[in-house]
Amino acid sequence: MEQPSANNKLIIYQMLPRLFGNTKTVNKPNGSIVENGVGKLNDINDKALQEIKKMGFTHVWFTGVIEHATMTDYSAFGIKADDPDIVKGRAGSPYAIKDYYDIDPDLAVDVKNRVREYEALIKRTHANGLKVIMDCVPNHVARTYGSDVKPAGVRDFGQDDDTTQAFSAKNDFYYMPNQHLEVPGGYNPGGDEFKSPLKDGKFDEHPAKATGNDVFSASPSINDWFETMKLNYGVDYQNNRTPHFDPIPQLWNKMYDILNFWAAKGVDGFRCDMVEMVPFEFWGWVIPKLKAEHPGLVFIGEAYNSTLYSKYINTGKFDYLYDKVGLYEAIRRLTCDQPNATTWDINQVWHNDSNGIDEHMLRFMENHDEQRIASRDFAGNPWYAVPGMVVTATLATGPVMVYSGQEVGEPGAGAEGFGGDDGRTTIFDYWGVPEHQKWVNNGKFDGGQLSEEQKSLRNFYSNLLNVVHNNEALNSGSFYELMVANEHQPGFNTKLYIFARYTAKQRILVIANFNRSEQNIIVKLPDDLRHKLQINTSVEFTDILSGAKFFSHDINDGVTIKLPAASGMLLEF
Repeated sequence: MEQPSANNKLIIYQMLPRLFGNTKTVNKPNGSIVENGVGKLNDINDKALQEIKKMGFTHVWFTGVIEHATMTDYSAFGIKADDPDIVKGRAGSPYAIKDYYDIDPDLAVDVKNRVREYEALIKRTHANGLKVIMDCVPNHVARTYGSDVKPAGVRDFGQDDDTTQAFSAKNDFYYMPNQHLEVPGGYNPGGDEFKSPLKDGKFDEHPAKATGNDVFSASPSINDWFETMKLNYGVDYQNNRTPHFDPIPQLWNKMYDILNFWAAKGVDGFRCDMVEMVPFEFWGWVIPKLKAEHPGLVFIGEAYNSTLYSKYINTGKFDYLYDKVGLYEAIRRLTCDQPNATTWDINQVWHNDSNGIDEHMLRFMENHDEQRIASRDFAGNPWYAVPGMVVTATLATGPVMVYSGQEVGEPGAGAEGFGGDDGRTTIFDYWGVPEHQKWVNNGKFDGGQLSEEQKSLRNFYSNLLNVVHNNEALNSGSFYELMVANEHQPGFNTKLYIFARYTAKQRILVIANFNRSEQNIIVKLPDDLRHKLQINTSVEFTDILSGAKFFSHDINDGVTIKLPAASGMLLEF
């Protein structure tokens, strides 16, 4: 039942700068950058960063800052226009990288100084006591990829490829020789209003290259990642995935150079996209090599196959992996009050999925890929996230992440353009995030337009994250689950989750109530835990989130706890 741990408690705030500082409220579906506005790197000023820091965050993940394909024309600045037929949304996907060595011109006040503006943001973030995480998108690039600012001596992806070969370990891409790319039918880039001489349902790519989601066809479907081309790390997918890693493929060194380029600018870590689509041998080679140059550099992997977690941590050398298929899914079911939801699924996560690697799992309830908690597609009410966030933040010593707008109950409502009405905030379109904008308050970053309810919700997040940051039992203590010890106790049900976190100096009993009604339970601490914690008589418990107190005259008989509906408590004793 017990696992000792070390402190890996990064507390990460994820934001898309494109959305974060945008104060325009037009929100026209398929709106242009002029109509709907866009946030700038310079909007993320000292005040904004200080407010993020005050909430208890240690890291900021600036999502989508690398130059990617877009329907906005920057040819006046020497940037080649992208063909809209292979761009998703007016703004374009941040995961269709167009130049790994450049910054998205949308985010710059002075387009020519866009890299300098990002460098200034890195320095500003550090000056405010926060660390910087940025994207690494290793599996695929935009179909229009081409670096116009790469350092001297750098060879572009595909520059030296033999395009007559479907696969060669020396190639950066995979090819369909003698075939032209066919753009998927039924796509209306940018909507009816968007006009461009390039919008003609065609894109000149010959020979066609494999698509990012492992589609080895010259005619990807509209449901594929048709706007991207898959990079070749030396795996022959069409020949039983045969590896060709000796000699090291040239792509490995190119990707090392890119990551090293940004790390040298002061970036503290990388959130690596879809890491399971890239061989773990590459990660096991590149991560130690980069850490030797930049001690303390952090690597977070977006991963979804729990059977491979240990491999990506032990062989691939990742510091942290997404806990999506385990904890996120279990907590989502509970938060939505689904009939099959049970807190025994949380037990399954730490007992099996992440057993022995719990401190390496990054936990969250929202990110840019997932539906907003407040959306009708998820819980419909941001307060229903309280028990889930308490567990997400305190279950283990690994990182916890909050997505910009989550803390004020942003519901992600409406169809934005390429982004449909799906409960998510779009990553493809120019857009303002209405509830978040109330906190931004025209650049004052003071929450001046938030309702009292929203201020209260934000205070809950701030309180929880600061408590986790400042209490050693939660950020680096041992874990002891109390489900088996309490499953026959009066008031127990499978919408309650109970565990203890402790060090030699501090003890905290964590209880989350996922029920939509008030619950009373007599919580028992088993003999071995009472002995370990050296408690045997009367004990007072104080909730460090609310100040509520509970008293046990004889801890051997347990302690009676009254839990409000959809709540969580961190009871110090």
